[in-house]
Amino acid sequence: MVSQKKKKLTPVMQEYQELAKKREPSKFAFNKLCRAFLVGGLICLLGQIVQQMFVRLGGFSVKEASSPTVGVLVLISVILTSLGVYDKIAQWAGAGTAVPVTGFANAMASAAIEYRRDGIVLGLGGSLFKVAGPVIVFGTVAAFVVGIAYVIFNPNIVGG
Repeated sequence: MVSQKKKKLTPVMQEYQELAKKREPSKFAFNKLCRAFLVGGLICLLGQIVQQMFVRLGGFSVKEASSPTVGVLVLISVILTSLGVYDKIAQWAGAGTAVPVTGFANAMASAAIEYRRDGIVLGLGGSLFKVAGPVIVFGTVAAFVVGIAYVIFNPNIVGG
């Protein structure tokens, strides 16, 4: 059947089909998996380094250092997004850059950059909530469900 379709194509079309097939990315490649793992791991390593800097140099406890660490990672992600570097890293690494905090910050910053010319309210505000809205709703619903499950399965909470 494939050979019948090729017979109907002109030589130029056949040449284009062969070229497109050569350039088509493979569905699964081990090197993509390795790059995603490497970059995701490096982002997490950077987060650990930042957290340890807050602990050792700032006198924070590990728990207290968590919030400023997230803030620093978000700031780095937004700066790299605004410079166009994060997108290049994401093209090379694939899903490795989707580590939750930095990936979400990139999505928010990208939407803000893309729609800034449409104005603050309709452009920035509207586009940011297209990205953040579903995440916030999912987080709220998930927290509610986990809280209800915790109350149901922990007898010390109710009627204690």
